Amino acid sequence: MLLCPAPNCTKCPRLADFRAQNKQKFPHYHNAPVEAFGALDAEILVVGLAPGLNGANQTNRPFTNDYAGDILYPALQKFGFANGNYARRKDDGFQLINVRVTNSVRCVPPQNKVVAEEIASCRPFLQAEIAAMTGLKLILCLGSVAHGAVLQALNYKKSQYKFAHGAQHILHNHNLILLDSYHTSRYNINTNVLTVAMFEQIVAQMQNILQKNTR
Repeated sequence: MLLCPAPNCTKCPRLADFRAQNKQKFPHYHNAPVEAFGALDAEILVVGLAPGLNGANQTNRPFTNDYAGDILYPALQKFGFANGNYARRKDDGFQLINVRVTNSVRCVPPQNKVVAEEIASCRPFLQAEIAAMTGLKLILCLGSVAHGAVLQALNYKKSQYKFAHGAQHILHNHNLILLDSYHTSRYNINTNVLTVAMFEQIVAQMQNILQKNTR
């Protein structure tokens, strides 16, 4: 199974139409499904919502040139999960350590909002990605959409695993831990739903979980 849709994927007509519009407006952008960032042998998978119009849709690297990435990547680096200088470009040399970053939907959606059918259409790629990460121990979900997408991809009932910032769930059938965080979006930061300190606490929690599971 492919880990990312084909560049000309039309499984989601609304997203395909939006990509076509953006090719006209921003011909130098990537304007195609966005690949994951990080190695498949990582023990941690970070799952977001979808590419941002002027972020990953432009750069073809999740959260890159996006405000959400300005919060995510420095926090990962602070706790030893990345090195280099994050410069908002795919060729900046920034590297992840034991972490892979992806999205539940791989194409940019209008107004940063996806619908259930689009999550379902991209589900096989998320399933394939998780299956390919044979050393995976922890999934960090940024936001309730990613939380739901991961649970559905692994055939768990969302009603039994409530989303909450800092919530930690054990997915027994897959020997995985699912950790929740509010999304690192500009809106959440500007409204103080999430602060940098709060998100750094999540990454510290992630680090502690991993250390406990490697003893």
